[in-house]
Amino acid sequence: MLVAESRPRTLKWIHAGPLLYGDWGTSRLYVLGLAFLYTAHASVVYLAAIGLLMIAVSWAYTVVCRGFPDGGGVYTAGREIHPVLGVVGATLLLSGYIMTAAISVIEAFHYFGASDSWILPLGIVSVVLIGAINWLGAKSAGRFALIIALLALVLSAILAVLCLPFVKVGLQTFSLEFFSTAPPAEIWVSFTKICLALAGVEAVANMTGLMKQPVAKEAKRTIWPVTIEVVVLNMVFGIALAGLAYTVNGVAIADQHGPHIHVLEQLEAQVAAGNVSATQLAIVEEEVEHYTNAAMKVVAEQSGAHFFGESGGRYFGIAAGITFGLLLLSATNTAIMATVSVLFAMARDRELPRPLSKLNYSGVPWVGLIVAVVIPIGVIAIEQDVTVLAKLYVLGVCGAISTTMLSCSLNKKLKASTLERGGLWFLAALLLAITVTIGLTEWISTAFSGGLVATVLIFRAISSRRMPAPEPLPEPVQGWLATMMDSEVAIDPAKPKIMLAARGRYQAEFAVDTARRRNATLFAMFVRTLRVMDVGPGGNPRIEDDHDAQIALGTTAVLAKQAGVDFFPIYVVSGEIAEQLVDFTVTYGCDTLIMGKTRRSLFARKISGDVISTVASLLPDGVSLVTRSATTPHVPSALSTHE
Repeated sequence: MLVAESRPRTLKWIHAGPLLYGDWGTSRLYVLGLAFLYTAHASVVYLAAIGLLMIAVSWAYTVVCRGFPDGGGVYTAGREIHPVLGVVGATLLLSGYIMTAAISVIEAFHYFGASDSWILPLGIVSVVLIGAINWLGAKSAGRFALIIALLALVLSAILAVLCLPFVKVGLQTFSLEFFSTAPPAEIWVSFTKICLALAGVEAVANMTGLMKQPVAKEAKRTIWPVTIEVVVLNMVFGIALAGLAYTVNGVAIADQHGPHIHVLEQLEAQVAAGNVSATQLAIVEEEVEHYTNAAMKVVAEQSGAHFFGESGGRYFGIAAGITFGLLLLSATNTAIMATVSVLFAMARDRELPRPLSKLNYSGVPWVGLIVAVVIPIGVIAIEQDVTVLAKLYVLGVCGAISTTMLSCSLNKKLKASTLERGGLWFLAALLLAITVTIGLTEWISTAFSGGLVATVLIFRAISSRRMPAPEPLPEPVQGWLATMMDSEVAIDPAKPKIMLAARGRYQAEFAVDTARRRNATLFAMFVRTLRVMDVGPGGNPRIEDDHDAQIALGTTAVLAKQAGVDFFPIYVVSGEIAEQLVDFTVTYGCDTLIMGKTRRSLFARKISGDVISTVASLLPDGVSLVTRSATTPHVPSALSTHE
């Protein structure tokens, strides 16, 4: 009999909402400045337009979450139509996550007030530290993200009240001049440049596997409060930004006519003609970068100064900078975790190299984590200009969401009304048009995301022609899973019972031989940790899809059958390893628990806890704990107690 504990659905909307906000809400920290940079006082119209699109996409994701209650990110949705579509969508999402990690860490230090010369070293150190936290699988990282998201929400609410005087000025400066002077193509392209405000919405589709039932209801409660907050406050802060007295090239933002991007282009032409000095151009560029890189901090400084004086504004700006900077670092952490998860899912399905699915002692794919850390560091080392990085970012974001919408529109199995399916088709067409526009106008973004997609598809084509790697142990003819199912026994209460919670052939041989000598029933337990799966793009972890678990439990089943030992396999999905081991050991009345000796460093054990020590402290009297190294061969005993 195979026991499997389903993935616990403990995520309520009140917890999922801040998680979504921590990913989706950070986009305003750089989108608002970019909107004004490209469209000046017409940015209000653009923010309203992107707000409507965000509302429409939010509605669409309520349908997606309802249709994929076990996790419905772009990879899962795409594979429902065709594996290649799933790979393309996931790779586009990967490009978005990579740039999210890079942009967020750079913007974090802009908000902290670090000088340009320190952004690269501090950014690299931060990414490495975030990677180290993920390596250890620290549980506190998720709680920290929630706390920061809540602090950011509170600060945003306070700032929304303080900036109202500038909102009044911003409304008075509202202008449609941009639309009357710019050609239609430029108007449309300018809109596509700020569509990165959609970044983060995919996160909610990946949470559904953890949401409490009914998922459709919890998803709606998760999505709509965040959507309303992001859309409304984006408008408030965007209008306030347009009414600031902050000056660029001697002109206050409130009095600026025409986009600053045009001002910079004109100054560059004048520098080339010798009419303006390069120093003057550098000063203006720095002034523009200050509000585009940290728009919310600038709004906080000026709003605070309006009510509390210059020094009060400075301190309020510092507080806002620290809070929003921490929120951005939290977004970097989320992006790295999500990158690891996508790499893991694709490697598990053999769409990427198998080493990317190798897990460390914390259940984290360590090779994928290294890749997820190294690539953003490489991006930061090459470029720290957020305006440039945003161009790389937007194609992956829109491309992934477009793929999700298209996949759901085509999926006839997805339960949706005619009106809902029509809405999905409309959004798929609109987002596809945005994606194509970005691909044609932003060659650097096309090269980055397109190159990443091409690399993955080439690997996929090559690997599909190779023979699959042989399994380390001979697999039974009927397969590992069938072998385990054939091992079903009726538990004899009179027999002793032994629990095996260690992997490897030597461990299985030792446990089977011990059970044979004692005429005991052998239980073998495989715990699949949730630390990576929590943000994974696939569905619930299942024994049917868990190759490592099948090998571990199947190997023990084969050896037990050969030795005539009653065997009982257990597959558990949980984030609490020690508690689960003790719970099952006690529940089934086992008098012996066999575990593998830890190979972790003392530092790692101190940081994230030692499972063996925790188990030893929780086991009741009368249960023996046996630990042995997985590399120690076992020599079976020649005698048994019942021969």
